[in-house]
Amino acid sequence: MSNKGILYITAGSGFTRAALRSARSVREIMPELPIHLFHDSESSDIVEHTSDLGHFTSALIENPHRRSKIDYLPQSPFKRTLYLDSDTELAAPIDDVFDILDRFDVALAHAHRRNTKQTEAVWNVEIPAAFPQFNGGVIAYRKTEAVQDFLSKWRDAFHEANIKKDQVTLRELLWSGDLRIATLPPEYNIRYDKYLSVWDEVEARPRIFHYKRFHEEA
Repeated sequence: MSNKGILYITAGSGFTRAALRSARSVREIMPELPIHLFHDSESSDIVEHTSDLGHFTSALIENPHRRSKIDYLPQSPFKRTLYLDSDTELAAPIDDVFDILDRFDVALAHAHRRNTKQTEAVWNVEIPAAFPQFNGGVIAYRKTEAVQDFLSKWRDAFHEANIKKDQVTLRELLWSGDLRIATLPPEYNIRYDKYLSVWDEVEARPRIFHYKRFHEEA
């Protein structure tokens, strides 16, 4: 098992192409960091063309669906994992995300859209608005018994709740659990260009872009 690495989980050729685009942005900035991709059989031909990535491994997933990440996060081959959605792009080194796992079990950034019916949806428990949803597209975690148990509970809860947005169950389980949570600042999960127009160089340095349009550009 590698000490640390980037994890992608995709179902569908479009998402896999986008993940490989993201992986190449990782490779450009962090050439030695291992990358692993779980993908469906539909994407096998695409994944064959990854010789340029180096330190790259892949494996097939069973019973793929749009939220297959919920099923495969516990199967990361790394002791310390940074899971990235396929529509992401690295803008700067992120070694420090792995480093904060010395003190925390998981690290995530708050969801940006916090004032919608979806982000205020309730599964089982009413939670104060001051503990908002975390975005599920950038997740760092340690492979410990406690974290594995949490990820298994999230997988089961997502399938049982039948709520399309996986962040609803994620939020409630984090609230009711006892994992040590590090909240990443917004530059580690930039969802919209508008933030770049108001930050100056002493406020924040972009680390990870997370734009829906990256799927279209893959």
